[in-house]
Amino acid sequence: MPVRTYGQYCGFSRALEIVGERWALLIVRDLLVGPKRFSDLQRGLPGIPSNILTARLKELEEDGIVGRRLMPRPSSAVVYELTEAGKGLEEPVVSLGRWGAKRLGEPLADEIVTEDSLAAALLSTFRPEAAGRTNVSYELRLGDIVVHAQVRNGEVRVGRGPLEKADLIIEAGPQIRALMAREITPDEALRKKVIKVHGDAKLLARFAQLFQI
Repeated sequence: MPVRTYGQYCGFSRALEIVGERWALLIVRDLLVGPKRFSDLQRGLPGIPSNILTARLKELEEDGIVGRRLMPRPSSAVVYELTEAGKGLEEPVVSLGRWGAKRLGEPLADEIVTEDSLAAALLSTFRPEAAGRTNVSYELRLGDIVVHAQVRNGEVRVGRGPLEKADLIIEAGPQIRALMAREITPDEALRKKVIKVHGDAKLLARFAQLFQI
C-alpha cells in the first residue's frame, strides 16, 4: 500500500500519516486494554474485514506502534501488543474518546458495545483529579459484556471480564451513559431501576464522580 503523506513538516500531520487510516486507532484502543491475538482483535472489531485488519497490523508494526510476542507454553499463541511508542498514544486516544463520548447520543440500531470499547470508555472518562487516594474497584455489566476498573491512588486500571471481590458490581444498559454524563443522579438511576448494584450502593455516587463524560 502506498504511503499517504500530507506534504507538511508538522507533528500532527505526521501522526495522521501513521495512525490516520481507518480502523488504526480502534486497534490501538483495544490494545491499550491489553495484548490480543488476531482472533481477539477481529472479534472485538466485528465490522473489520480480515484483510484490512492484517494490513493495519502490518502498517502499525512497520511504524513501530505494534509488536508481536509468542505466549509461553502451553498457549504458544502469537499476540499483538503496543510497543513503548504505541503506549505513548494512550493520552491522545483517551482525550479523543472523551471528546467523542460527549457526542454519543442514543445508540443507533446497528451499533454495538464490545468489552474493549466499554473498558476503553472507562479509561477515557476516568477523572484522576477526582480520585485522590481513593482505592475502589468496580465491575460493570452490560448484558453479556463484563469489564472492570480498579482505582488506586489517582490511577485506573481497566480490563475485560469479571473482577474477584469487586467493591461494587453495576448492572446497566446504555443508560449508564446518562449517569456518566450527569443527566441523571445515582439516586435517580437506582430509583428508576435503570441501574442495579450489588454491594455498597453508596459507591455508585463515587463511580459517577470518578467516571464522567
